[in-house]
Amino acid sequence: MGKAILNNKQALAGLALIAIVSIMAVLAPVMAPNDPNKIDVMSRFLAPSAQYPLGTDQLGRCVLSRLLYGAIYSLGIAVPTLFVLGGIGAALGTAAAYIGGRWERGFLVVCDIVMAFPSLVLMLALIGSLGQGLVSIVAATVSTMWAWFAKVVWSYASLEKGKDYIVASCIAGCSGWRIVFGHIMPNLLPQFAVYLSTGIAGFILMVSGLSFLGLGFEAGTPEWGAMLSEAKAHFFSHPTLVVYPGLCILLAAAGFNLFGEALRDILSPEEASE
Repeated sequence: MGKAILNNKQALAGLALIAIVSIMAVLAPVMAPNDPNKIDVMSRFLAPSAQYPLGTDQLGRCVLSRLLYGAIYSLGIAVPTLFVLGGIGAALGTAAAYIGGRWERGFLVVCDIVMAFPSLVLMLALIGSLGQGLVSIVAATVSTMWAWFAKVVWSYASLEKGKDYIVASCIAGCSGWRIVFGHIMPNLLPQFAVYLSTGIAGFILMVSGLSFLGLGFEAGTPEWGAMLSEAKAHFFSHPTLVVYPGLCILLAAAGFNLFGEALRDILSPEEASE
């Protein structure tokens, strides 16, 4: 698979964007030229300079430093949360497909009930009840999105369960645990990796959207969506304050989407040709 990824221009473009955003997040404390939260009203709307490479915002804060720290919030929330959702979805979906019977029917009914409600509406309601902050965002996301991940895994696992090698493993006397963890789940990982990659892109957009609406983080947090919300009042006089965080959100989401779509084409070329 490694050679196929290296020979795919779309995958390389996606990886390059992911690498840029990841470097921003990891090295933000080192690369940031100034304190992202330092307010200096005497330095409002300064033009780019050696001290402030991208200028300052409406409160005199360094724009570049805030953009770099914004990558920490976007990736630092999106990636761990998606892995939690992936773990829950993989466990519940695979178990339901393998056990079958009443457990599977009950699982599908619960998933359908959760998925019947708009995820964004449920998330807004939960965050409004729990309050702003990281814990509220993660709790609201896991509570509203687990069914989508679990049902995707269930659909893959149901197809995998009916294959000949699973039947042969059952005849050979393999335990249920060995069949699930040794055969079914390893074969689901490539397809599920595609779903996770595009899911990270969607979650980055979701977190930024919540912050833009004032439901994500507390005021003043150096997060891209919050920066957009604060800068919208100055769009016509200082449009770069909107352009910079918007570009960061676009590039981060595009990187994971490009890589996920390329990975899908590599793993399932028959789907790409349709």
